[in-house]
Order: sequence, then structure tokens, then C-alpha cells
Amino acid sequence: MTKQDKKNLNIISQALFDRKGFNILALDVRGISTMTDYYVIAEGSVDRHVKALCTAVKEKLKETGLSLFHIEGEQDGDWIVMDCGEIVVHLFVPELREKYALEELWTKAKIVDVAIDVSEESTLKA
Repeated sequence: MTKQDKKNLNIISQALFDRKGFNILALDVRGISTMTDYYVIAEGSVDRHVKALCTAVKEKLKETGLSLFHIEGEQDGDWIVMDCGEIVVHLFVPELREKYALEELWTKAKIVDVAIDVSEESTLKA
């Protein structure tokens, strides 16, 4: 994993955490998926919250100059998929995350230890 990949995963994960996203998981699927290198999976409490998480990630990507190629599911908000090239972000309401259990599709993936600043100062900036 390159330093830039790690930095990008941290940026996305922090944006999710700052908007109160939970159960944030980053998976390294290089070598077992041809679609992307990394998945970030997170939850919002309801569809409106999931949409807010999507907005937070879009803003952070734009601010940092990272690419966003396509978004699916933004209208409904219960499952949003964001294609950022090397990283694909899946945002769910809890019921759908449990139902589809994407983590189980990628049991051979390595969990990436992302650096999330959980201090109050971090969340006040968001």
C-alpha cells in the first residue's frame, strides 16, 4: 500500500467519522478484486444520515483534489456507492448493511487500520 493510498483512505474515513458515520471499515482487496483496490464501508443511522455522509465525502474529495467518478443510490440513500477509482465507498443504513454483508464477500481481504482523529477538536472542525 502506498502512502498516498493510506492518506486517501484516512481522508475518507475521517470525513465519515466527522459526520457521525459508524462501523467504518476499510478493506484492501488488491489481488482478489479487479474492480478496485480498496473498499470503505460505513453506516448512517437512517437514509438522511447516509446522504449526509455521502455529501461529506464528496466535499472532502473536492477539497483534497481526489477523483469521484460515479455515485449510485444517492436518491434513495439507503445504500450509496461512490466510485473514487482505487477506492469504492459503500454507505448503508444498518438493515441493508446487515442484509448484504459485503464484508463476507471479501473474507480474504486485509483490514486496513485507518487513522481517525476522535478528539473533540476534530469533530468541531467538521
